[in-house]
Amino acid sequence: MRSLHRRSDRLRPIDALVDRRPPLPLWLAAVVAIAAGPVLDAGFPDRGVWPLTFVGIALVLLTLMGRSIGGALLVGFLAGESFYLIHIEWATAYLGPVPWAALSTLEAIFFALGAVLITLSYRWVPRAFPGIGGRVWLTAAVVAALWTARETLVSTWPYGGFPWARMALSQSESPFAPLVAWIGFSGLSFLMVLLVALALQLAATAELPTVSRVGTAVLAVIAVLVVPAWPTATTGSMRVAAIQGNGPAGYFDAAAPGTVMQTQIDETLQVLDADVDVVVWPEGSADLDPQRVPQSAAALDALSRRMDAPFVVGAISQRGDRYYNSSLLWDASDGVRDVYDKKHPVPFGEYVPDRKFWEPFAPDLIGLIQREYTPGTKDNVFDIDGVLAGISICFDIADDQLTRDAVAGGARIVFAQTNNADFGQTDENQQQLAIARLRAIESARSVVNISTVGTSQIIGPDGSTIDSIPAFRPGSMVSEVPLTDTVTPSMAFGHQLETFIGGMGLASLVLAGFAARPRRISNRPRT
Repeated sequence: MRSLHRRSDRLRPIDALVDRRPPLPLWLAAVVAIAAGPVLDAGFPDRGVWPLTFVGIALVLLTLMGRSIGGALLVGFLAGESFYLIHIEWATAYLGPVPWAALSTLEAIFFALGAVLITLSYRWVPRAFPGIGGRVWLTAAVVAALWTARETLVSTWPYGGFPWARMALSQSESPFAPLVAWIGFSGLSFLMVLLVALALQLAATAELPTVSRVGTAVLAVIAVLVVPAWPTATTGSMRVAAIQGNGPAGYFDAAAPGTVMQTQIDETLQVLDADVDVVVWPEGSADLDPQRVPQSAAALDALSRRMDAPFVVGAISQRGDRYYNSSLLWDASDGVRDVYDKKHPVPFGEYVPDRKFWEPFAPDLIGLIQREYTPGTKDNVFDIDGVLAGISICFDIADDQLTRDAVAGGARIVFAQTNNADFGQTDENQQQLAIARLRAIESARSVVNISTVGTSQIIGPDGSTIDSIPAFRPGSMVSEVPLTDTVTPSMAFGHQLETFIGGMGLASLVLAGFAARPRRISNRPRT
C-alpha cells in the first residue's frame, strides 16, 4: 500500500488523466481563461497571427481539465467573455457598448455551456476507455467534436445565429486554409481543436516515451498539412468591373438621398470604356431604388448601355409594406432582370426580433432600428448572359448553407456585396474579408468582395488575391476572373460532416458517461 501511495504522489497533476485532478487551481485557471481571450483574438484579422489561435485553444482546454461543473462554467464564461469582448469590439462603432456587451455575454454563456461538456468529456472518456487509445485519441476527438458542436449551434441559433468567431475563420492565410475545400469550416475547427487536444493528452500520458509523444503530435500535424489543395481547374473566365465609391454609406451618416449612388456613378465613369461582362456595385449602393425612382433607373440605364454590360447593384426594395435588402440584376434593355433579397437580415441591426420583448430593456437603442427588413425567399443565383453567379449580401458570406445553395444552383462565381461603413477602421472589415477568402477556397469559386468603403478584393478560387482596393478610397477593379464548376467535398458533404461531428461528440459523451458511472462515487473531482 505504501508503495502505491508513493507512486500516486509522484504523478504530476497534468499526468492525472484518469484521476481527473485539475492541472491548475481554480484561481489560476480563471486568470489563464481571461488571458486566453486576447490570445485567441490575436489569431484572427486584423492581427492575423494565426498560430496564436492554437495557443489560445490550448489555454482554454488546460483550464477545463479536472474541473467541477461549476468551475467549468466559471472559467468557460471568463474565456468566452474575454474573447468576444475583444473580437467583436467593432460592434461599439455601430450602436455603442450595450449591444456589444449583450452579444458578447450571450456568446460567453454558450461558451461556458460548451466548456461544461468538454470538462465532462475529460472526466468520463478516460475512465470509460482507460487504454491509451481512449485516454489520448478518443478523448481528444470528443473534446474537439464538442467544441465544434457548440460553434455549430451558435452559428445558427438564436435568430439565425452568430457564426463570426469560429476557430476556422482565423486560418484564411495559414497552411491549414486549403482544408476547408475538403471538410468545410466546421471540419477545420474540429481538426484545429483535435490537434491541440491531442498534444495536451500526449503531454499528460507519462507512461509513453517522450519520443513517442512528440513524434505522434508532429506526425498528426504533418498528416493534416500534407492533404493537397482541392484542384481548381477553370472553365472559362468573366471580365468583371467592381466599383468602390467610398460614399457616406453609414447608418448615421448625414447624407442626402442619392449621395452614395452618385459616388458609385462617379467612380464607374472612370472605367466607362472598359470592355467588361458585368459591373458589380456594393450593398446599398443604389440608395435611390431604381425600381421606384425614375432618375436612378435612367442613370443605370445610361451606364449599362454605354458599357454594354449588365449591373449588379444593391438597393433597398419595398413591396407593399415590406422592406428587403436586395441585389438587383439590371441592364438597359430590361431594367430589373432578377432580384435576390437577403435571406438572413442581421438581428438587432436590420430588424428587431421579438421587438415587444426586447424594447423595454433598451428602448432608445431599439428605437433606432425603425426599418424592419423581411427575410428573402428567392434563390441566390443570377444568370448573367449565360454565366451563373452566386449572390451574397454582407452577413450572408458567413452562412454556410447559402454558399452551398449558390453552388448547388450552378454558380460559377460569387459576388459578395457588402457595406462596412458603419464599422469605420475597426477589425470588422478584415474579419469579413477573411471569411470571403475562405469561402472562395471552400467552394472553389472566385469571390468578388465589393464594399462601399473597402477593403474590396477579387479573390481567386485558390484564395489568392487577384485585385484589391484599399479601405476608404474610391476605386475600381477590372479583372479577368476565373470561372469554375467543380464541386468540392465541402460543398457536397459539408453539412453531413458537420452533423456527424456534433452527433459523434454528444453520443460519445453520453456513452462514456454511462460507462464511467460505477467509478464516479469514489473519485469526485476537485473544484
